[in-house]
Parts: sequence; C-alpha cells; structure tokens
Amino acid sequence: MGGFCDDRFAAVAEEFEKNLAERGDIGASFACTIDGEFVIDLWGGHKDTEKTQPWEEDTVCNVYSTTKTMTFLCALILADRGELDLQAPVAKYWPEFATNGKEAVKVSHFLCHAAAVPGLSRVFEAEELYDWEKVCADLAAQEPWWEPGTRSGYHAITQGYLIGEIVRRVTGKTIGTFFRENVAEPLSADFHIGVDPSVFPRVSDLHPDPEAAGGIGLQMDADSITGRVFGSTNLPPGSVNSEGWRNAEIPAANGHGNARSVVRAQSALANNGSAFGVELLSPQGCARAREVQIESTDAVLGFPIRFAMGYAYGNPLLPVTPNANAIWWAGAGGSTIVIDEDNRMCFSYVMNQMKAAMVGDERSGSLTRALYGAL
Repeated sequence: MGGFCDDRFAAVAEEFEKNLAERGDIGASFACTIDGEFVIDLWGGHKDTEKTQPWEEDTVCNVYSTTKTMTFLCALILADRGELDLQAPVAKYWPEFATNGKEAVKVSHFLCHAAAVPGLSRVFEAEELYDWEKVCADLAAQEPWWEPGTRSGYHAITQGYLIGEIVRRVTGKTIGTFFRENVAEPLSADFHIGVDPSVFPRVSDLHPDPEAAGGIGLQMDADSITGRVFGSTNLPPGSVNSEGWRNAEIPAANGHGNARSVVRAQSALANNGSAFGVELLSPQGCARAREVQIESTDAVLGFPIRFAMGYAYGNPLLPVTPNANAIWWAGAGGSTIVIDEDNRMCFSYVMNQMKAAMVGDERSGSLTRALYGAL
C-alpha cells in the first residue's frame, strides 16, 4: 500500500488494507480532502489479476458513471459564467433535439435524468458509441419514453452525450476538451474523458466480477424500461479495456482516473466553489449543484431517488453517507464520489475489480463508515 493517511483516519487505512486482503480488491485507490486539503491519499494492490503489475501512484482506470459528475461540473461552470441557462429549453442550444414531443425538455432535465430518452432507439455496438454524431442524431430523433420532467429515469449511457452536446453547442468544443481545459488542467486532476494514447501505459484494465451472472442486480425484463435502457448497448467482454473505448468520449461511462484525480476535480463543491488555489465556481454557482430538481421512483433503477443538478442525495435505501445533506454519485462496479459540504469534505474510491452493484458495495461502504467514525 502506498500514499499517506492522517493519523486521525488510521481506521480508514485499515479498512483499505482489508479490502485488498479480504474483500476481493485487486487494485484500488481512496482519497479524501477536508477544507480543500488532502487528509487521505491511498493506493495499493495490482493492475492485473495475476498480481504481477503493481497499482502505482499514477495508475488510472475506467470509473464508469462516476464520470457523470465531471459532466455536471462542465454544465455548472458554463451556467456560472452566464453562457448556459440550465432552465432554458434545450431547443435554445440544440434545435434538432426539440422534436417528436421533446420540445419542452429543459437543460436541467438532462442533468437530473428527466429528459425521457434514457436509452438508444436500437442496440448500438461498442464501436458505434464512439461515433458522437450518430449517437446524438439517434437521441434527437427519438420520442420521449414518458412525459419529460415528470419523473427521473436513469440515463445510463445517454446522459453524457446529452450534456456533452449542449457543451459542444455552447462552446464549440467537445466535452472532453472543455473538461480538460477548464477543470483537469487548472486543478491538476489526472482525469480524462477521452484518453490520450500517451496515458495508455498507466491505465489498468477493469476486471469483471467473477461471481456475477452477467447482470448488475437489476430486474432485466427486456421489454421494461430498465431492460430497454441496459439492452440498448452491446459491450462484449473486454471492450471497455480496448484502445477504441479509451480513446472515445463517452462522458457518462468512460472517464479514466483514480480517487485522487476525482477528488481534485470535485473538492471545490465542498468548499464554496474553490479548491487548491483555484476558484472553479462562484459561491452561487457552487450552490446550484445542490438545487433539488426532481424526486420520484426512478423509471429505470426502480427505487426512490432525489436528484439535484446531476448529483443525487442519499436516502434510507441508499445510505451512501450518514450526512443526509451530502451529494454523491457512483459508477457501476464500485467507484464512488461523495461531496459533503457540511463537513467541507470530498472523498472517492476507485478500483479495477468490478462488483455486481450499481451504487457501491462493501468495499466503499467500509471505507465510508471508518471515515465518518473518525470525524
């Protein structure tokens, strides 16, 4: 195990070691800031299942939907600068989208999963997901799957394209480029939406859950909304470890980083908009991240959830943090990010061993309990 852990949080380091020794982790990282300063930055284990390649300080891997929180930052930054109205109709920026019953969809509906286009119109092969124009054209042409704005329905793969296309229409830049120039580089966050080949040697493969039976714990009736969402992409084994996947910009699912880089990018939201000497957002712009947009039984996930501007709040079914005011999100397989403004704290867990869970598991849970227990 490498890195450091403030003595106050020795119990977190103990749980991190247990994750590697007892809970199936292969390689992982965990980081936490308080008042914008790192108090924990741990990494350990290996990049490969044979355990011959160590997980290094600069190892990165795919974090799946934890990537979504980076797209939220991009939208919040543009809104804070007055370049994007989050409550405006999408048609103001993307006229082609406002067809077939989607004329009233707002930009904020993209962030809170209420735009009612949670999946693609047909099965897209992995390589087709690399074609930005093709995916966006498919989304623009669809009819909504329910009345937009009336409930959330997790836009598992489509949310990144939706927000990303708004960013592109406003700035003329892909969301990967905008994120790099406005978040990653100013904050020295080693996080990538679209990985440059020069980074490939540092990337760890993701390893599927050996105990999973091919699902992520959801009921997958093919004709249900859930089944249609998760059935609208075909990702053969190994595709998410391919050069094509890493090169592409799939902003809901293929961001690459580690816990340190996730925390560097997101810590400003726990500290009134500023972190590491950078004012990422004004205090008012930062506060927008917590504005509740919709609370409903999610049409895709099947459980009640309250979405703010992209991020979610916890609830008794999803006790991600004991602080009910904290906002968070997670990636399929186990990665997590929590922003706790009350404690001016931000923390993240990133790993390469997938578990069949949508929102964390015993590994991140053990680290979170130890962290709050030490506060």
